[in-house]
Amino acid sequence: MFDRVPGRRLAQLSPLRPWFRTVGRQTLGRDVVAGLTNAAFALPQGVAFAIIAGLPPEFGLFSGIIITAIAAFYGSSGLMVSGPTTAMSALLFATLSEMAMPGTEHYIALAITLTLIVGILQLLAGLTGLGALIAFVSHSVIVGFTAAAAIIIAISQLPGALGLSGVPQGDTPSQLLHVIEMIGEVHWPSLLVAAVTLGLLMGLLHISKKIPAYILALGAGSGLALLLGAETAGIAMFKPLTSVVPGLTLPSVSPGIWSDLLPGASALSFVGLLGAISIGRSFAYRRGERYDANQEIVGQGLSNVVGSFLQCYTGSGSFTRSGLNIESGAATAMSSIFAAGFLFAGLLILAPLAQYIPIPAMSAVVLFVAWKLIDKPMIRHIFDSERSEIFILAASFLSGLLVGLDFSIYVGVVISLAVFLRHSAHPVVASGAPTMRNGRKVFVNTELHAVPECPQIRTVRIGGPLFFGAIEAVEDELSRIMARAPAATDVLLSLKGVGKIDLSGADFLIKLARKIEGSGHKLHLIVANPAMLHDLARLQVTQIVGADYMHTHKTDAVAAAVHEADEDICARCSARIFHECQLKKGADTMHVTGPESSPI
Repeated sequence: MFDRVPGRRLAQLSPLRPWFRTVGRQTLGRDVVAGLTNAAFALPQGVAFAIIAGLPPEFGLFSGIIITAIAAFYGSSGLMVSGPTTAMSALLFATLSEMAMPGTEHYIALAITLTLIVGILQLLAGLTGLGALIAFVSHSVIVGFTAAAAIIIAISQLPGALGLSGVPQGDTPSQLLHVIEMIGEVHWPSLLVAAVTLGLLMGLLHISKKIPAYILALGAGSGLALLLGAETAGIAMFKPLTSVVPGLTLPSVSPGIWSDLLPGASALSFVGLLGAISIGRSFAYRRGERYDANQEIVGQGLSNVVGSFLQCYTGSGSFTRSGLNIESGAATAMSSIFAAGFLFAGLLILAPLAQYIPIPAMSAVVLFVAWKLIDKPMIRHIFDSERSEIFILAASFLSGLLVGLDFSIYVGVVISLAVFLRHSAHPVVASGAPTMRNGRKVFVNTELHAVPECPQIRTVRIGGPLFFGAIEAVEDELSRIMARAPAATDVLLSLKGVGKIDLSGADFLIKLARKIEGSGHKLHLIVANPAMLHDLARLQVTQIVGADYMHTHKTDAVAAAVHEADEDICARCSARIFHECQLKKGADTMHVTGPESSPI
């Protein structure tokens, strides 16, 4: 699991990236167009995400420049676009809002330090090869977490959209209750601006996703606010951006602050990596490309580390911007780098216009982003799947909504790992026998298909790891299967579906072999994997079972077992389910009810 090759670690940090070879004249043209389209989308999005995070608007824009460029440069996915995201912004706000007032200098300083810690944790994970561990966490955790984040975000933006001032801060249920209590104080001009912005945004996106709907909707909302008299009419407006060029920031090195931020940083690191790897892997699969999860983690970590020194806050892979990148014809990672450059140019040009954006209009945009954040098709799919996934989803959602987003991550991870271990501890144990299907003989589950079995041989397969946690379940199932068999039978145990075996698994096989041998019969093991054969020899299983009873093919095991079968029992048997049974005593006179002679 851990990567101990120093050369590989240096290659992960090398400025000479493998994707450079994919860049050419044809790709550059496509990447420029995709980058420009992405920058137009990221400009209002960055401001909205910064508001969700409780930070000045420029932090979202700087993150959309610095983090986007570095993550693309060092990441594994050429088409995934990173930067500020809704989920990361909401989780950062949930982590820091209890430590400091959002928007204050202390809050900003904590966000910068938190971003550095997140980057370091991610960088260490990538350099030590921990990317594979992400695959063990159910996707239902993130679906539940993001749904909770969406509701929290939406409730936090209601005061801005409704023009309510003085709404007390607090947990989500309390804040919603305060908004309901103050509903009679709604500022109608602010609500009108929010409604027009939201309606136009939804309409434009319904027409075409390539339309710069966010910019046009914000422009319409701003124009309406000016027509209504803006601040004289009581409509709150944005303050001018304090800077348009990222400045140098120095994260805190206080051990006390790091200790306080570490739990939240761990949750942010995990959410960021799970999101980025999921997006990057799905896009790589579509394009038939190789994907290196650990390299992606390194890219995410470096982007957050560098970003923490340049007025950025923690980011991750953005599914929306990544999808737009592909739809716009992006070919290489240069599309993200172009997007970062165009976003910086747009910031320089449009920064003076920020003061004309009404807060109700931006709140409407954030409300729409929150609604889109809820993955409704996936939620329906989860409810149609296993109950364990529904439980993981519900636990992550409710704990995030009622306790805290960072806590919901830990709840979801613990439950999903518990479910994984439970499944691993109950591998498939099934008996099989051959029967005719579509003119050929195949092995099927004897209990499901009610096919006849040999009275002297039981064929059983195990599907799943044979480790200490699974032994009890395997023993119970095997005992149940053998209870249906005559007292004395050979057992053909297929281990082809067993990917891993430990000392407890080996001891189980040894005890089983001795028990069967004590009844005058034999245990035959079917193993084809060289690594498994090596482990069985190392753990003394081969010596106890006997090399002659270790088979690489089911056909060989059946032939050996049938050859040793009792001739008198065979003479009275009418099943004759194996091809080799036709060579046993009585085959020429017995009326055979089993399948015709055919190789297994």
